[in-house]
Amino acid sequence: MSFLFMEQTAFYEICGWLASITMILGYMPQAIETIRTRNTDGIALPTFLMMGIGGACFMLQGLFHKPDVLWALFITNLITTTCSLIVFGIKVYNDYIKKR
Repeated sequence: MSFLFMEQTAFYEICGWLASITMILGYMPQAIETIRTRNTDGIALPTFLMMGIGGACFMLQGLFHKPDVLWALFITNLITTTCSLIVFGIKVYNDYIKKR
């Protein structure tokens, strides 16, 4: 029974890190392109606001999970939340501050 639990734990851990890597790799091209070009014309402001809030909530969930921290969840959402907030900031600057 203990061996089966260890296999399940390893499986969940591998799935978590695989999800983490794919989420970051899927998200980074948009963030890098936006940071590089500063072009936010095709980006919806509410989307990046909600993604930032959701990522921050997932970060807290991963950090405060008991008995162990869910590192894959925390690290993924730390990276994606940071990128969301940067893109959100560029979008706000382009749409509201720059147009004044």
